[in-house]
Amino acid sequence: MYYPVISQCTQALKSLRTFLDKAEQHAAARKFDVGILMGSRLAPDMLDFIYQVQSACDYVKGAAAWLSGQAVPRHEDNEKTIDELRARIDKTIAFVQSVPESQYAGAAERQVRFSWAPGKIIAGDDYLLQMTIPNTYFHISMAYAILRSNGVDLGKMDFLGPINLVAG
Repeated sequence: MYYPVISQCTQALKSLRTFLDKAEQHAAARKFDVGILMGSRLAPDMLDFIYQVQSACDYVKGAAAWLSGQAVPRHEDNEKTIDELRARIDKTIAFVQSVPESQYAGAAERQVRFSWAPGKIIAGDDYLLQMTIPNTYFHISMAYAILRSNGVDLGKMDFLGPINLVAG
């Protein structure tokens, strides 16, 4: 279960990367600095687009690391440009894809600890289902919504990415 779910979350990051391409095209076509979109948010009390990308990456790389028994790679959270966000997504995808399926053996028994919940743990299954999946898709959805609200031409298929349809 772990490898296919984390692979699907990785595909979602690839979709997020295409959002960046479309954001850049949108800004170029309308002759404004794409950096404006990087600081955009849906509401004044919401964190910005850059944070949404950082967080989506963090949940996917955290799941791959914790559930495969590795230390989580550290990212500095200092991205400011669209190219720096692309690099972060690419680093995250490269790390996740470096974890072989066999390394997730025993993931259900692994325990994840959070700095914001001292003295508490969450089991691998619960971490994947209650934290990784919903948070990955929450932050990618927010990134999508921020760009859409700014006029970027994104649609549902951009969000979903490739679908493995076969003749039936």
